[in-house]
Amino acid sequence: MKQINKLDFSGQDIYVGIDTGKKSWKVTILTKEYEHKTFNQNPNPEELVTYLHKNFPNANYLCAYEAGYFGFWICHLLNQMGVKCIVVHPADIPTKDKEKHNRNDSSDARKIARTLRSGELTPLYVPSLSEQQARSLVRMRLEMKRKETRCKNQIKAMLTFYGVNIPDEMANSHWAKRFILWLENLDSDNQALSALLMELSGLREILVKLTKQIRSLANQEPYIRPVKNLCSVPGISTLTAMVLLTELSDISRFSNSDHLASYVGLSPGEDSSGDKEKTTGLSRRRNGYLRSVLIESSWVAVRKDPALLMSFTELTKRMSKNEAIIRIAHKLLNRIRHVLMHNECYELGIVS
Repeated sequence: MKQINKLDFSGQDIYVGIDTGKKSWKVTILTKEYEHKTFNQNPNPEELVTYLHKNFPNANYLCAYEAGYFGFWICHLLNQMGVKCIVVHPADIPTKDKEKHNRNDSSDARKIARTLRSGELTPLYVPSLSEQQARSLVRMRLEMKRKETRCKNQIKAMLTFYGVNIPDEMANSHWAKRFILWLENLDSDNQALSALLMELSGLREILVKLTKQIRSLANQEPYIRPVKNLCSVPGISTLTAMVLLTELSDISRFSNSDHLASYVGLSPGEDSSGDKEKTTGLSRRRNGYLRSVLIESSWVAVRKDPALLMSFTELTKRMSKNEAIIRIAHKLLNRIRHVLMHNECYELGIVS
């Protein structure tokens, strides 16, 4: 009888790079010494795990894919099935010049697998499902708020287009109930204006519902104590606190204040060569939600905190107000980090 040797890859690492797609995945599998295969498969983690177990039984499976459209569910599922999966920022994957000019799904999958094997990839923080759901709720409110602002601007532009002047008694009460009633009674024949007012009404209803849900979440664990602490910082409201908490998740994942500022997008970019050093303003790489609310909060903070007001006044002597407020936002971020790291309320004058 012919003896059949059973496959056993115990102690060996198998590296998997995935270029995710909606209809199919391009997968590259590498061992320590060679490339096993690059192939297409259905967008199904179970199918990939079955293939790995069949061809590389008992191995250590290491996998990576780019962050983006598909979020983190693939990572969660693969980790649950015994595949150590990480998610990486596309811009952080080392890329050869040839790959820049001849890019396709196969080369992307090979690049991810190759750099995973060489240890050149830095994994992103992967939030839990509950953290993702809270983040999505808060982000949805921010997006609805932006839509509401756009709708209001469209209405005002239409008034200007038709030569309609806003009465003086309503000049300072835009979008109050009285102003909305005045708009609704302007011209019943203007169907476009009526459509915009209907859109505005719908957006407001959604915003009220989302705001109530976020405030309710802020009064539950694990947010209730951090929200209270953050609201002690000048310029931080409950809604802003929830943006901070859902976007930052775990403050301890940032090694220092510079790391945190870089993540938010408050660090300057650099374009230096040789003896020439040049800063390029705020980095384009940022968390847009965090940077936006921090700058908005900083304008409020300078009115409430004497120390920040003094700093802002000194800064505006040598730069514009918009440049100065960025530096105030950096100071405000340091205070936020202190409050979250020490799990305590902020006291004026304690932290610079």
